[in-house]
Amino acid sequence: MREHFLPFSTPLISEDEIAAVAEVLRSGWITTGPNGAKFEAAFTAYTGAAGSVAVCSATGGMHCVLQALDIGPGDEVITPSMTWVSTVNLICLLGAAPVFADIDRDTLMVSRKTIEPLITAKTKAIIPVHYAGAAADMDPIRALAAERGIALIEDAAHAAGTEYKGERIGKKGTVVFSFHPIKNMTTGEGGMVCSDDSELLAKIKSLKFHGLGVDAFDRQTHGRAPQAQVLQPGFKYNLTDIAAVLGLGQLARLNGFNARRTELAELYREKLAAIPEAAPLGIPAYEQLHAWHLFIVRLDTEKVGINRDEFMAALKEQNIGTGLHFRAVHLQKYYTEHLGMKRGMLPDTEWNSDRILSLPLCPSMLDSDVDDVITAIKTVLKKG
Repeated sequence: MREHFLPFSTPLISEDEIAAVAEVLRSGWITTGPNGAKFEAAFTAYTGAAGSVAVCSATGGMHCVLQALDIGPGDEVITPSMTWVSTVNLICLLGAAPVFADIDRDTLMVSRKTIEPLITAKTKAIIPVHYAGAAADMDPIRALAAERGIALIEDAAHAAGTEYKGERIGKKGTVVFSFHPIKNMTTGEGGMVCSDDSELLAKIKSLKFHGLGVDAFDRQTHGRAPQAQVLQPGFKYNLTDIAAVLGLGQLARLNGFNARRTELAELYREKLAAIPEAAPLGIPAYEQLHAWHLFIVRLDTEKVGINRDEFMAALKEQNIGTGLHFRAVHLQKYYTEHLGMKRGMLPDTEWNSDRILSLPLCPSMLDSDVDDVITAIKTVLKKG
């Protein structure tokens, strides 16, 4: 058994990044300031987006986007149940109704095929999720949204550095990124909204800071203009300069992080070929560059005789940490009790939700760490 516990994920923060954060702390400008503006510009350049707005979390960014689109009572928003609960919670908090699309059984992402039958006269937005570092097949979904005149918001919390048909996710459309500590790059907590809709981006910039007509850091006044007026009721979702300067350092290393993640993922796939009871997700057939945010396997619970949760607990006893991304939202307590959701509604989502787990994956891992994970899996499954 491995001597020391291997966490599911740990952030990789350099001494230079720590020094940059310390310099911001000494500067006297620790909330939204010049580094926030630099981070927005750098992320815009990295993705090829028309513009970007930094926010304190992807959840805050998604809230701003939904509010800017006037999502509210009587509206329906189509999204997968195989996602983190925040998006669905926001839809409900705004008074709208979530409509869940089933996923591809092997890639765990929605498609035009699963979305289109759910569209009604009430459909106001579609939120596909780029999952585990892979890109959703966006061309058919974009065409569908355009044909029906429906807003499209891409959840790219897993997709910093992911490419779809030669373009980085974030270049087209309206896209929300996360920089939580387990993500491919981190600002501690934080997120970014990219969009090629300048009017929408202006609304988000205002909404994320109390609905004022200027940002917390105005590029002309280098501060908040005292005469700034509230244009609409807004939130407090701005990103601090402390977080932004960390983001600048992480963004500069993102391609290197993702390259190492890819090496580790390829090693996992090679070694797991001999363990069919723990099968990795499928790789989409269309052109894309996988960022390998997560390495997910599906446990053949019928064959191994234990359930997924028991398997994760057994790996923990072997000093191997795991994650769960995600339990199906529509089967969570609130949604079954208040929205009448139940098993059988989304068969491919439910099948995966019962079987998936995320193995350790982060760029600081060694090849030998992957060997330890594989050994632990074999021990638990009593193989070899």
